[in-house]
Amino acid sequence: MTLVAGIDSSTQSCKVVICDAETGTVVRSASAPHPAGTEIHPDRWWDALCNAISGAGGFDDVAAVSVAGQQHGMVCLDISGQVVRDALLWNDVRSASSATDLVDDLGGPGAWAEAVGVVPVAAITAAKLRWLADNEPRDADATAAVCLPHDWLTWRLRGSADITELTTDRSDASGTGYFGAASGEYRKDLLELAFRGRSPHLPTVVGAGDRAGTTSDGTVVGAGAGDNAAAALGLHARRGDAVVSLGTSGVVCAVSNTAPNDPDGLVAGFADATGRHLPLVCTLNGAPVLASTAKMLGVDLDEFARLAISAEPGAGGLTMVPWFAGERSPNLPNATGTLTGITAANFGPSSIARAAVEGLISSVVYCREKIEDQGVRVDRVLLTGGGAKSAAVRAIAPALFGGEVEVPADGEHVALGAARQAAWAFAGELPEWKAARETLTATATPEVYARYREIAGAVAASAR
Repeated sequence: MTLVAGIDSSTQSCKVVICDAETGTVVRSASAPHPAGTEIHPDRWWDALCNAISGAGGFDDVAAVSVAGQQHGMVCLDISGQVVRDALLWNDVRSASSATDLVDDLGGPGAWAEAVGVVPVAAITAAKLRWLADNEPRDADATAAVCLPHDWLTWRLRGSADITELTTDRSDASGTGYFGAASGEYRKDLLELAFRGRSPHLPTVVGAGDRAGTTSDGTVVGAGAGDNAAAALGLHARRGDAVVSLGTSGVVCAVSNTAPNDPDGLVAGFADATGRHLPLVCTLNGAPVLASTAKMLGVDLDEFARLAISAEPGAGGLTMVPWFAGERSPNLPNATGTLTGITAANFGPSSIARAAVEGLISSVVYCREKIEDQGVRVDRVLLTGGGAKSAAVRAIAPALFGGEVEVPADGEHVALGAARQAAWAFAGELPEWKAARETLTATATPEVYARYREIAGAVAASAR
């Protein structure tokens, strides 16, 4: 049996799965936590990875490995390969005003969408580089190379200390703001614009099924991918599929043969991990909305779900706009959550729980709608992430998505996608592993989403 490993270095933890390269069956796995916060020294990712590898029984019998990682994080290295400062993660919003300035510098969001398919917001690497240049110029001057979390871990796995040997892939590079998924090329002029004239070394872009190199003991290292692209690969998403993930954030992406061009900046023109495109819309608020509301109600998540299911669709007129951590889609980093439509009849635990679930799901239905506005066909919704395990989400999501969704079998889909890519890099052919799914149905409730859209639009207008 040939074994391959997939790594998911996410915001919260590092997960490792070791699979049969032929069938995709998980042979063993482990995980290790990451520290909390929106900035972290990359060595902590490496510590977690080493612990997860050890917990999974090591890599002595593994033929190939690939790393999928959280996107956009800014890792700055000096000329000797040492980390200049703690990495800023995707959810660090201190760069919000820098992103606004950067958009204006190029002539507006339409110019960015045309150039690279991505309009800078706080999460995008280019905006973080602008923040660094303006606020920590000495660290900016010391930066000889810029890479992303999965790039850095891939480099470390290969045992390299030479910044010229850094590698990345299309999917992760397409989230930087200085790489165009449509062209497949870096835009060094945009890098220099973001970094106030500085032009640090950038990782070499490795083809989706190609090898980034090997470890010191000869294990093949695949190209790696951004976490969303790896999840789509692990889910066997095809053209016409929209993957909806309810994790720390809410993410909707769809497999497409053409790159989007959204001058509003909501739909990011990302690449997938197969050579196609993965138009994506992300919210800052995902499953934690459910946990926060449950905590406020003084119940655990199981009781929270029971309460939400017991309430009528529409929560008796109660609507929650769940922008608890600001919002990215629409781009309102300083927005706050809203609960409206309160009456004596609906102001109770069950209606509040229902409004929280409907608000969360409606926020990602909106994301799918924005992708479809780009001419991308969506025939099937695949619902994943920790939030998809909630009985309330599973009961309510089909109604808001139009009557049906598919929920893939539980598993570490990002890590499995990385493992599938590792098998591709080892054998030269992308394997077809089985992917079990459950179909959920419900009576559609378009009126609930319509009311959410109306109220969210008003909240957004007041927050601008």
